[in-house]
This record gives sequence, structure tokens and C-alpha cells, in this order.
Amino acid sequence: MLSNRGVKYIFSLAIIAITATFSMTSQATPAFARQMGQACLSCHFQHFPTLNAHGQKFKAGGYTEMGKQGTLKGEGLSLPSTLNASLFTKIRYQTTNGSDLPGTSTAGSGQLQFPDEFALLFGGRISDNIGFMLEGQLANGAAPFLAGFKMPFMYDVKGTKVGVIPYTTDALGAAYGFELLSTGAVRNIRTMEHRNESSAQQYIGTATAAMGVAFVAWNPDYFVNVSKWSPNNAAVSDGLANGNPSSTYVRAAYTPTLGTWETAIGGQYWGGHSNVGDVNDLVTPVDTKAWAIDAQAQGSVMNLPLGVYFSHANAKGSPAGGQVNLFNGNVNDKRATAISAELGVVPNKATIMLAYRNGDNGKATNSSDNAVSIGATYSIAQNVQLQFQHSNRTQAGYEGTATGGDKLTTFMLSSGF
Repeated sequence: MLSNRGVKYIFSLAIIAITATFSMTSQATPAFARQMGQACLSCHFQHFPTLNAHGQKFKAGGYTEMGKQGTLKGEGLSLPSTLNASLFTKIRYQTTNGSDLPGTSTAGSGQLQFPDEFALLFGGRISDNIGFMLEGQLANGAAPFLAGFKMPFMYDVKGTKVGVIPYTTDALGAAYGFELLSTGAVRNIRTMEHRNESSAQQYIGTATAAMGVAFVAWNPDYFVNVSKWSPNNAAVSDGLANGNPSSTYVRAAYTPTLGTWETAIGGQYWGGHSNVGDVNDLVTPVDTKAWAIDAQAQGSVMNLPLGVYFSHANAKGSPAGGQVNLFNGNVNDKRATAISAELGVVPNKATIMLAYRNGDNGKATNSSDNAVSIGATYSIAQNVQLQFQHSNRTQAGYEGTATGGDKLTTFMLSSGF
């Protein structure tokens, strides 16, 4: 149960959020919306960050599609007249029924995370077939500014986009190079803030630092991503031994439209081994072994938008005395199955969410790790969202542990402008 202090914090945050967001201009739009001259919902299903078919096409084109924005043109030059930028932030209040460690403040006693994320984003067209996206984090002064960067080179070949995407990220994993589904296949594209409770890929720990090169093919019926990568971020790597892209990531998905429903079914594979380096060039060899299957359907029921998302994932265990698997330090395999659904009870304005995860954390004891989550979102504007979520986790050993707890509640204000 929430304490009186927690309730007061929650209501205070809600009042601040509502007051601030109603005073914002309705013209505030993120970088890609500025370039396209289109509303956020032209690319997103129900709300950001989930993508609809139009948003998937824009991303597959390497962020190069232009709208009404002016373009600087010349021989070998096709550049937006404006460098498109935006800010993205999350302000969260989280509480659990766990307890704090001595001298440490955690969500066990209620925690206002202001901000949880604060990022400066630049992105868009560089040339006819070349785009970019750069994320600079502003929340942690001790961490490098460069949180993520990718530069897609995408070309039309007989109705299919094919290309090469060099990339680096501090925490989004090998899938950051190129991903279109909203199952949590990549950390930043999912419906629910409680990612480990609603996505099997996120539960097994695939959201790591990553740098590499993705080789991509896409058309409206499928996409394929084959990447060579290492679990490092360019901002803290010299690009030598610890940056050698010796691991392999493969992603394939079939994405047909069935009537009015945009559907997808696919799989992911992480294989091989790499060196993890640090700022002092200390190198640790690790395995990168996992696989996943997922599916989604986005459409409407009785004129109400509905998204359904399924994922199953497995990270191989680390043998005793052997090389550690980056995704799972336990001896037994770590695995999960997750399904979630989001219904737009007020289309493009308010949604309700439900998710279930059946998990096994790979530990020798207390390995069963299930979770049920409920939630809701309210879009004050297309680019300003309030979200509530509550998860009940049923693994033995959660309840009453320091910084843990078997119940997690989140209130969040997220916005991009």
C-alpha cells in the first residue's frame, strides 16, 4: 500500500505536470515531425514511442523523407535548411514495498526521479540516401554526453530499401542499429514503462552498451538486420581491442497487413563472444548468447485502437568456471514469455494497458519470476503524456527485500518538444 507521504508526492507531481503541460504550445513537436511537417500521430500508433506502418517506413528510409521544410540543394547536396532538434524527458515517481539500504534512498521509500531521462536529440536528412540520429544525455553530469548515434545509408533496390548503419549506444543493445517492432525488441520502443515486466527481451537483459554495423533490408512485407557488434559504447571506448565487433546479431520479421491490421512476427538471435572494455582499456571477454521470438498486431476493435504484443526470449546460462554470458550470469538459462495489450478507450487520448510475464531468472532457487501489470496513459498533447503503471511480481524472495519489493508503482510525465 502507498504511504500517506507517497500519496502526497503523487498528487503534487500530478498537479505540477498538468499545470505545466496545459501551458505548453500545441505546436511543440520533435525533430522528425518538424522535418516532415506532420503531426506525431502520423508515425506513432496511439502514442509515442510505438510505431505505425508510416513511422516504420520513415525509419527504414534512414530518416531522409522530407515534408514542407525547405531544402538546400545543389550538385551532390540535399540538406534541410534547418538542423532539426528536440528535447525528450521523463519525470517519474516510483515506489515499491521494499526497504532502503542504510544511508541509501531508493524507490522503497518513494522516489521522485527528476528527471529519469533528459536527452537532446538531433536527427534527419543528411543527403538523398543518408540520415542520422544523435542522442545526447543531459541528466547525468558524470556520464559521457554521447548516449547514442546512428547514420543510416539506405538505397532503393527494386522496391526494397537496403543499407548499412554504423551505430553506437550506451544502453539500448545490438538491436539499436535497426528495429521496427514495439515488443521491446529494442529497449526504447515499447508500450509500457515497466519494460522487464512487459517484454521478454528486456527481461533477459539484452539492453546493453553496443557499437557496430548493421546490414539492413526492408520492404512493407519484411525486414532483416544482420549486425556485427561489441558490447561497448564509443563514448567510453578507444575503438581498439574492446571495440572489435566480433559478436553477431540477426533480426528478421515478416510484417504483413491483414485487412486493417498491421501485424508482424519475427525472431532475434545474439551469438558469439566479445571483449567488454572500460575507460582504462581493461578488457573482459564475454559470451553474447540469446534468442527471442515476438509478434504484434495493431488495429481496432469496435472503432477503438488496440495493440497486442507477444515476446518469448532465452539467454543461455553461464557455465561454472567458464566464460560469462553477458545477458545471464546464472548457471541455468534465463527465460521469459510476455504478452501485453493496450486499448485506446478514448482514441489518441487515453489508453488502458494489461501485461503478464512468466519468467525464470536462472537462479538455483527462487527461479520462478512472474509478473502482472496494469496501466493507463493520458495524452495531454500528442507529444506530452502522463502514464501510470503498477506491477505485482510473484517471485519468492522479492517481498520486503532491501531496494526490492514485489510491488512496483510508477507515475510518469514524458514529453518531447
